[in-house]
Amino acid sequence: MHLFIHGLAASAGGGITYLRNVIPQIAKRSDVQATVLIAPDIGREMPIAANLTVLNTSQPGVGTRTLYEQVAVRSLIAKSGADVLLSTGNFAIRKSPVAQILLSRNALYTSGEFRKDLRSRGEYFLLFDTWIKGRLARKSIEWADCTVAPSEAFAEELRKWTSRKILAVHHGFDRELFLNGSRTLQVHAKAALDQTQGAVRLLFVSHYNYYRNFETLFKAVPMLNRLLKEKKVALLLTCKLDGTKDGAYQTREAAAMLRELGISESVVQLGPIPYESLHELYRACDIYVTAAYAETFAHPLVEAMASGLPVVASDLAVHKEICRDAALYFPRFSSEDLASCIVRLLELPDLRAKLTQNAAERSASFSWERHVDELLRIAAALVEERRSDRQH
Repeated sequence: MHLFIHGLAASAGGGITYLRNVIPQIAKRSDVQATVLIAPDIGREMPIAANLTVLNTSQPGVGTRTLYEQVAVRSLIAKSGADVLLSTGNFAIRKSPVAQILLSRNALYTSGEFRKDLRSRGEYFLLFDTWIKGRLARKSIEWADCTVAPSEAFAEELRKWTSRKILAVHHGFDRELFLNGSRTLQVHAKAALDQTQGAVRLLFVSHYNYYRNFETLFKAVPMLNRLLKEKKVALLLTCKLDGTKDGAYQTREAAAMLRELGISESVVQLGPIPYESLHELYRACDIYVTAAYAETFAHPLVEAMASGLPVVASDLAVHKEICRDAALYFPRFSSEDLASCIVRLLELPDLRAKLTQNAAERSASFSWERHVDELLRIAAALVEERRSDRQH
């Protein structure tokens, strides 16, 4: 079988993580040929394999991307001789020349809480941009032969949104690769950790955005300082809140909140940490926390569990699906309940040990090899279905 992987939309975060893990798995297979369309900077990271052809091309600008994908990419697919198209970036190719699997993994298009949040911040351009992309994402599900979501919880959201059949295939995780990362923490990160020696270290791994609900985390910090009294609390972030934009998101209000709450010294802004050294950061911390109100899978939860960290997470169905009994959950906008969960973990070592044990077991259930096996099974079924349709 020949698979065409359209990965041009991957430019940051989960999209790049996905391609970095899936394509090497495909390169190991003898039963599949793959043509990969990908941005040059990511393409240079791809393995060299006899069954892999990498088409490096510059990512088109925002204004021309849709036209490029619907015309030029369709032509590349036809020329490649592929049997199945795997569109990895939430948007499908209309009238694909081959059977198409669409990976849909953006919860913002279906999130009423995100729209409400944008209106409260006066982010009307971003609100309009999300609405436009949401309409295209919804149409894409109609265009694709099969749509795959990274969790059952998000698949159910998409079913309600589109009234279409959506399959759930969990993203994977390479435990050995992650825990044996080839790089050590940067000097500035090590220095920051040294300054938090003796403090309860809470970790949240994410670039800054609105839907990860940083504000609920921030409001919990002074509560913890009061509840824990003699213990200091340090919330470690892998982003910088310098009052400028982080991608599409303005950090000015978040930076002001730190000052207003008097917790600037308690919130340690490490900035981005290379994936190859992230394992050291997880292992240096005590509890992983997330207050996100929109999510589709959340890889950092799996990374935290694999690193032996107990997790305190907002009560999203996705979080409960991924972590199960390896986490404590709280209402997503309740800083009080978040603080209470953290105090409970610190005061009950048996509970903390149980969550740590559950976390190690749960993280082992995610596998990129199994993820690729399932995708190829779906692809083979689509090829057989099209062959049967032609014969009739």
